[in-house]
Amino acid sequence: MARKDRGPDGNDQGGGKPRRTFMGRLFYWGAVLAVWGLIFAVVFFAVFARDLPDTSSLYEVDRQPSITYLDRSGALIAVRGTQMAPPVDLDALPDYVPAAFVAIEDRRFYHHPGFDPIGMSRAMASNLKAGRVVQGGSTITQQLAKNLFLTPDQNMKRKVQELMLAVWLEMKFSKKEILALYLNRVYFGAGAYGIESASQRYFDKGADKLTVGEAALLAGLLKAPSRYSPVSESERAATRANVVLNEMVEVGAITPAQREAAVAEPVRVSKTLASQHAQYFIDWLDKQIRGLVGEPTEDMVVETTLDLTLQTDAERAVRRILDRDKGRGVEQAALVALDGDGRVRAMIGGSSYGDSQFNRAVDARRQAGSAWKPFVYLAAVEAGYTPETPVVDQPVTIGGWSPRNYSGNFSGQMTLAQAVAQSTNTVAAYVADQIGRDSVARAARRLGVTSDIGLQPSMALGAVEVSPLEMAQAYDAFANGGRRVDAYGISRIRTPSGRVIYTHGPTEGGQAINNPPLYYMNQMLRGVITSGSGRSAAIGGRDIAGKTGTTSDYKDAWFVGYTGGFVAAVWVGKDDNKPMARVTGGSSPAAIWRGFMEAALPKLAVQAIPNGPPLPEGWIPPDPVGDLMGQVEDPYATAVPYDAQPPAADGQAPQLAQPQQPPAARPSPPQAAPAPQQERRPDALFF
Repeated sequence: MARKDRGPDGNDQGGGKPRRTFMGRLFYWGAVLAVWGLIFAVVFFAVFARDLPDTSSLYEVDRQPSITYLDRSGALIAVRGTQMAPPVDLDALPDYVPAAFVAIEDRRFYHHPGFDPIGMSRAMASNLKAGRVVQGGSTITQQLAKNLFLTPDQNMKRKVQELMLAVWLEMKFSKKEILALYLNRVYFGAGAYGIESASQRYFDKGADKLTVGEAALLAGLLKAPSRYSPVSESERAATRANVVLNEMVEVGAITPAQREAAVAEPVRVSKTLASQHAQYFIDWLDKQIRGLVGEPTEDMVVETTLDLTLQTDAERAVRRILDRDKGRGVEQAALVALDGDGRVRAMIGGSSYGDSQFNRAVDARRQAGSAWKPFVYLAAVEAGYTPETPVVDQPVTIGGWSPRNYSGNFSGQMTLAQAVAQSTNTVAAYVADQIGRDSVARAARRLGVTSDIGLQPSMALGAVEVSPLEMAQAYDAFANGGRRVDAYGISRIRTPSGRVIYTHGPTEGGQAINNPPLYYMNQMLRGVITSGSGRSAAIGGRDIAGKTGTTSDYKDAWFVGYTGGFVAAVWVGKDDNKPMARVTGGSSPAAIWRGFMEAALPKLAVQAIPNGPPLPEGWIPPDPVGDLMGQVEDPYATAVPYDAQPPAADGQAPQLAQPQQPPAARPSPPQAAPAPQQERRPDALFF
């Protein structure tokens, strides 16, 4: 076998590669790995860091302008949009405030470089065991990076970018600075960004005055601000706050005694947030603002027409009767109160804003029942009828439709005023047919009804879907001397510095009802209260008028009533349009109306119902109400107590003695009684 030549150093010679030493091999592979690592790093940063945000915008805040709503006296109602407050100094806060957030969000905050491998591993194990995401592993620094720079998208690229930015934040800022930045920028729900804004919005105090319990509640919010809201989810928020308190004890931020003291002390949420019903009113205004001033580009202050004291009165009256009559199927209610110029002074849109944000006062369309009849009779008196005009309550058929009275009986001859007071269906249907239902529709339109109005015969009895706001708006003309109004809730919009952006101009609705029709209508609608279906709404010493309304199968019940320059419309029913248990306009709605008005009227400078325009010279007004009053009990002496179940219902007023001879009527359309016709199967009943 040939011998290999060896060199002087003993190595093989001739074409073979020299064998590397251990150090040579180490150096070689180190260089290879370094090159590939560099290539990987370049590719990594090219992919993940290419579209990282500009960190120079760290202190710039991109937020929606805030809108602050004030009532007519300047009291705060609500704040919508994004609320930011000046950054709070961490040293100004009690030690337990930042400690609460560290305890529940990131226990190892002071010991990791921006990300926590231990926490991430623990979260991964918990999620794998549960088969779903039950625990997060993000640190406070990572959450800050995400909130400052990134979108909420859940993908690998965003997560890697979050880690990179977290490390960058840790290199650039101290732990104290990171925590302060986090507390001043994080979202707490209810439109509040930062702990100072959250403290002001939820507790009406600065963050430096937070108690242990309040700090725990705010820290608990961060997991899901809407889910743990102390306003709409108070029980869930309290449970979450207890979890935070336990964590604070475990990490030594507070003592067990401090925890027990915090649990024993009730946490009271701001009255502004807790007043849920006023939020229906704010929702209504929110929809209008952009139409008035365009898309908000700066913070605004909206001065409204709402009176918070009257709003509170309305809330109490609604809640009291809803609780009282829930056994009769009364589930929802709506109330709108206007002054004589159309200013909305109170608005209730439902039984609970937390349960449903649908505003039944504005957006619901429900059949009006007999609350519609004033438009029939307004058109009638404008056509020549008077309260003294004789009419006949008897069977009538119009186009194959035969209305019937609630009582099932017919009373024969009566005056128009008596027909109004007793809410007699046959008379209303006949009168509307005689004067033309189109004239009824025009009268309703002129007073402010904007919903579709069909001209079918049953329209005369309220087969028209309207909102409580429309009804209050239309009845306001009876209360203010005959002027048409358009309901509104915004008086002025300005900037916080005082620059005026919008001012509501003077109302230009014009005279919608002249005399003597206005005088006649007010007299007859007073009769509804003094001797008719609305007797349960009577308030001693007050000049009150109005009308009840109840629809087929008791699906809707209304009371719309007024005094001089102040009107309120009340509706009750169910959202699914199912019947209530014989609830009429003279029961639950009248009770709500009376409860509200008894509390509200002493606070208002209301007068008697005005007569309106001058009456014709030499005209002698009839006094049908006075005639009726001589035949019935004093309603002020026998008014049904607020807490009692009112017995009166539409069509159930006591039968009044008929005059032996009808009073002389002024010139009016021929009033020959319709010939009796074979009664057909009646359509839906309205009374």
